[in-house]
Amino acid sequence: MLSSINAFRTVPAILLSIALSACSEADSAQEASAPPPPKVSVVEVELERIPVLNELPGRIAPTRIAEVRPQVSGVIVERVFTQGSTVEEGDVLYRIDPRPFQVQVQSAEATLQRAKAVQKQAQQDADRQRSLADRGVNSRQQLDSALAALAQADAEVAIAEAGLASAQLNLQYSEVTAPISGKIGRANVTEGALVGSTMQQALTTIRQLDPVYADFTQSANELLALRRALGAGRLSTVASGEARLRLLYDDGTPYPQHGRLLFEEATVDESTGQITLRGEFPNPDGNLLPGMYVRVQIEQGVQEKAIAIPQQAVQRNASGTAQVYVVNAENIVELRPVQVARAFEDRWVIDEGLQQGDQVIVEGFQKIAPGATVAPEPWSLATARDAAADADLIGDTAETETLGRTAD
Repeated sequence: MLSSINAFRTVPAILLSIALSACSEADSAQEASAPPPPKVSVVEVELERIPVLNELPGRIAPTRIAEVRPQVSGVIVERVFTQGSTVEEGDVLYRIDPRPFQVQVQSAEATLQRAKAVQKQAQQDADRQRSLADRGVNSRQQLDSALAALAQADAEVAIAEAGLASAQLNLQYSEVTAPISGKIGRANVTEGALVGSTMQQALTTIRQLDPVYADFTQSANELLALRRALGAGRLSTVASGEARLRLLYDDGTPYPQHGRLLFEEATVDESTGQITLRGEFPNPDGNLLPGMYVRVQIEQGVQEKAIAIPQQAVQRNASGTAQVYVVNAENIVELRPVQVARAFEDRWVIDEGLQQGDQVIVEGFQKIAPGATVAPEPWSLATARDAAADADLIGDTAETETLGRTAD
């Protein structure tokens, strides 16, 4: 009888043990089937020394311009230069008919010879009268007349020499030469044209294009705000010789050579409120042409202890507020509003909302939400570029295979 009672007591205990074992196994299976936290790529916020770059509109101008004009009158007999070519200072560009100037030189030479002959005779008379005066043979008046004639002959020789130099100079000017080195433009006159020193139209124009100027403008208010920031200590000035200019073509392509700032105007344009600045850029290949529209990046200060994050890390909500996803110490995602100051290269400079050491999510937004637990991994620009290149390669390969099957 007692054994039957013990048997009945043992059954519930066995059933309870089986039930507990089943629950434990179910919990273990559920834990095993739970997905791991999603992986996200993050960057750690660091304090940097970032220059303040402003991108301003401008145009290219030559460093030197020379309008070639004749200095004597005559008929053009030859154009020597090739239009659009590069010429050196002193190269002959045009030849004016030299024959009239050659005749003038010959006439001036003959005049000089005659003046020298008269001078020689006057010198002999003066020497003779001086010798006679020493012996007391002639009068003082005769000696004075001889000396005066000699002085007049000397003056006539000087005048003849100046006339010869002028004639030779005019003959030299019959060859119109390049006053500067540079790229020459189109010819405005042809052979057979009568030209003169008083003509309004230039024969041609030469522009020196290496280096070139980049004239660009900046708002006076922006420049004043920059100076106030420098005065308040929020920015530091760029050391002399360290500030560089970068130039961008109209399509956004960067120009490979750096430039330097020459000066900024001391006045403000009344109609636009802009201040003109001028930079100088080397142009060895001649790719920068006068009148070309460009954009100039100028370094006007340095922000110490600045924070910059990749541009793709910044999201905007429906109201346009900038915000970023931050991973805290427990690997939980937080959504944090930030204040974006400006762009620097491919990053945004953040004024408020982040501090040193914060982990900002750069990739993996489609897997997360505020409050979610994630597995952060370091992000680098090189890794992202390699991944993008691999994706493009896979896409190109798939497209090629699809086209091949279609062709078959």
